[in-house]
Order: sequence, then C-alpha cells, then structure tokens
Amino acid sequence: MSEAAISAPDPAGRGTSPFGKGTVFAVLVVGFLAFLAMLWFISAGDTGGDRENDGAAHAASVGLNGYAGLVRLLEAEGHEVDLSRSPSDLQTNDLLVIAPPFRADPEEIGALLEAREFVGPTLVLLPKWQANTLPDRAPAKIRERFKDGWVALGMAMETIWTDDLPAPHTFETALERLEEGDSAAFEGFGIEGELPARTIKHAMQSDTLEPLVTDAGGHVLAFNVLGEEGSDFYENAHWTVVVAEPDLVNNWGLADPARAAAALALVREAGYGEDTAIVFDLTLNGFSGTQNLLSLAFQPPFLAATLCLVLALVIVGWRAFMRFGAATATAPEIGFGKERLVRNGAGLIVRAKRMRLLAAPYAALTQRRIARALGLKRIDDAAIDTALHQRLPEEPPYSTRADALRSAETPDDILRAARALDELARKLTR
Repeated sequence: MSEAAISAPDPAGRGTSPFGKGTVFAVLVVGFLAFLAMLWFISAGDTGGDRENDGAAHAASVGLNGYAGLVRLLEAEGHEVDLSRSPSDLQTNDLLVIAPPFRADPEEIGALLEAREFVGPTLVLLPKWQANTLPDRAPAKIRERFKDGWVALGMAMETIWTDDLPAPHTFETALERLEEGDSAAFEGFGIEGELPARTIKHAMQSDTLEPLVTDAGGHVLAFNVLGEEGSDFYENAHWTVVVAEPDLVNNWGLADPARAAAALALVREAGYGEDTAIVFDLTLNGFSGTQNLLSLAFQPPFLAATLCLVLALVIVGWRAFMRFGAATATAPEIGFGKERLVRNGAGLIVRAKRMRLLAAPYAALTQRRIARALGLKRIDDAAIDTALHQRLPEEPPYSTRADALRSAETPDDILRAARALDELARKLTR
C-alpha cells in the first residue's frame, strides 16, 4: 500500500456544502415568512391608519369633533361595533352610522339613503365644526399639551347638501347663537342636560320629521325621518335617524353623563334596541379600502383554504429539504450503447430469474475495484479491511459487506448487499 493512499484526506469532506443544514433551513424559513408577510401587506393595502387623526369628524377621530368616544361607549355597553373601510358594508343589515363631511355629494348620500330604505336602519351624523390640527409653527409650550389627534375648533357651519337630498330625506339646517344668559338646554327620551357650546345646530321643522331631541327653544336637534303618512316609506322603510346637533354624540359631547345617555338612546332608537350591531362607515370620510383576491384570502371563510395551502407548502418544502435515505455519489455517465447493453443484459437475467448467480461474480468485481482504489497489490478481504480501517475508520469492515452479498439468496437481499459494496467503492473513488 502506498504512503499517499494511507495519508490521503478524508473524502467524506469533499464536495460538501459550505453552509450547514441549520443555516440553509433558517434561510428558507425566513424567506418563506417574508413572502407571507409581503402577501399580507399587499392584501391589507393602505387603510389610512396614519391619517385617521386628521381633525375630521368620523368614528376613528379622537378630536373634540370626532366619534371615537361613541365607539368606545357602545363597545363598553356590549354592542358589537365595527369600523368599516369597505364600500360593501354600506349594504349591511345592521345599524349603519355615517358621518358625511361638509363637502359631501348630495347625490351620493341620497342614493345611499334610498338604497338602505328596505335594507337596514341608518344613523346620520351631520358635521358642525371647522377643526384644525395643531400647526407645526405653534409654540412649543402649546405643542407639548396637545396629544395626537387633538384639534382646535373654529366656526360652526350649516350643512348645505341636506337641501338636495331626495324626498323624504330632504331637510334644512340652521345655526342658533345664544346670547349670554340664555339656556343651551336639551331634552329627549326623558333626559335633560346642557349642550357644551352656545352655538346650536338644528334642523328646520317639517311634517315628515319626528323630533327626538329638542333644545329649550323647541329647535329639532335630532329626528327620525317618517315620510308622508300612508306612503310605502312611512309604512315599511327602515328608520333613518339624523343627528343635526353632533355635540350630542361627539367626543366633546360625551364628556357629560346626560349627553352620553342621550347618545346611547339615539343609537338604540335608530337600531331598534339594546342588542343592536353597529357599523361605523369610514368610506365617506376618505378611508375606503378596496377588496382584492389577496385580501379575501386572509379573511373568513377563505382563510381556512389559505391556511391549508400554507401548510401544504410547508410539508412539500420539508420533504424536499430532508433526504430520502443516505446520500450517494453520482454515478458516472456511460455511453448510450453501453447503457442499452447493460439494460438488456439486466432484463435477460431478471427474466431468467438467475440473480443469485450474480452475487459471487459481483463481489469479486467489487473486491478488485476497492483494492485498486486503496492501492493494494494483494487482493483479499483481510488486506482490504486493514487498509479500509486506516482510510475510513468509521466504515464497517469490507469483509462483512462482501460476505453478506455472497450469502444473499433473494433478489432484495442481493440488491441491498450490492448497493452497500457499490457505495463503499464510490466513497473511495470520489
């Protein structure tokens, strides 16, 4: 045996990956999770979360003119409340609360109210105050006192687009500015209290409106749209309740227990009871989120199918990552004619059912191949075992594998023993 053969490096380390199995697995997991996160962010889109506290009067605003306090109050009272950014929720059968801005399109609001007449009840909150967030040029002392979403209230304004709504939803609004000493009281549902501001917004009286809350001067602060007596709307339509004076229900108004009680009464009146489920619409305030296939994939009932698909991908990836048995060296390529000759010869032997006659010749052939790989001049099992132990100390003795092939009787045992010898020969010749 040559000295070079004995001192040759361990071939087990040749051709191995420079990365460990754990490193490759971690890269795959991180990449897969990043891909899922990308799909989720694409499906979620821009929901306007960074613009909700924009000083406008809507259900996500925490300013004096917003309705985030009403949302929390209703949730605390046990109502099921949802803030919707989906236009499809405008057709909900639950109580829909809308807060159109000053520049709302009367045709859009009118079409919405008409579409809901026989779908579900609607509560309309009119805008009142011009509000501004704190400007960047404000003094530092003032900026420190302001919290995110707070506003400074400006002028109170009438709502013009209500004049152009279709009948019977048409009504006019007006402002009443009380003199010093006049009472800003309100009364409704057996509840009495004071409004927070001396400028009161109200709706003009009409035969098609049923007053629900009035002030000390008899002005209508909130009402139910009845329609013409005897009409189909009067007899069968769901209620449409309008709050002309939003200081009854906004964050500023809810600071007073009497106004909070009146706000709860208005919501329950519009929704027919204490078990009302409520949807606050944000699409009219510019927070509409469009639905797409990805967003549907992450929402019930399609979420179950998405989770099954993700689980199937994980299983396929795991099976692709794990080995099916021990690693084997790549077989050397042989010519097409030789390959066909080998296949034909093998087929003949299988047909003749004489595989047991191949065991001893193949063992002798492999013995010469392994001895040549080890650099041995004397070919016998003992010499091969000694040289193999020095070259690959962790490998089982050659003689054990050779004896298993020589004594094999069944085709399965012959193939198993032949593969073991062939694997050893490949390790030595790589």
